[in-house]
Amino acid sequence: MNIAVQGNDQSFAELTTGIESVNWIRINSLENKESFSDADAIFLLNDEPLLPASFNPTVPVFINSVSKKIAEYNINYPLIRINGWNGFLQRTSWEIAGEVNDEIKKILSSIQKKYISVPDEPGFISARVIAMIINEAYFAKSEQVSTEQDIDIAMKLGTNYPYGPFEWGRMIGIPHVYALLKKLSASNELYTASTLLQQEATNP
Repeated sequence: MNIAVQGNDQSFAELTTGIESVNWIRINSLENKESFSDADAIFLLNDEPLLPASFNPTVPVFINSVSKKIAEYNINYPLIRINGWNGFLQRTSWEIAGEVNDEIKKILSSIQKKYISVPDEPGFISARVIAMIINEAYFAKSEQVSTEQDIDIAMKLGTNYPYGPFEWGRMIGIPHVYALLKKLSASNELYTASTLLQQEATNP
């Protein structure tokens, strides 16, 4: 199977490492159709990538779009939304939004991924939960409850999280976390970002 991938070095490595049964094709531009003309699927791992009008694929397209829903892209070909945040692509099971047919199942099987179909909503499930955990940690820091290091240690030891909330935030990228919280808070104020998190996201 031939799979074309557009993304940075880290996301490309997370997706492809250990998968030797696939012929991976690294692409830089969607305008150059020749670069992915033989692909059986296309993975766009840049965050909410722009889809040029000239891009009209005939093979499945998997798109890293945590905050933006499929309907917001206003295109006439099917998309499968995935969470391409740092650390998520290497998971053995993915949350995906979009129509899962036999072709999609075959592609996911070829890259050794199980899947959970979720509604086409901002944040899927896990990203929404993790964004809230990170946000609450920033509230705690701003209220001088404890330090970043101590909060990370407490959450890992007390809840068995793989990362502390500040570690998670640095790995994912606070601007990505803030973008999701901002999108979610438009319809639910419970997702309102802490002032400290917003400052860090907008003034890196």
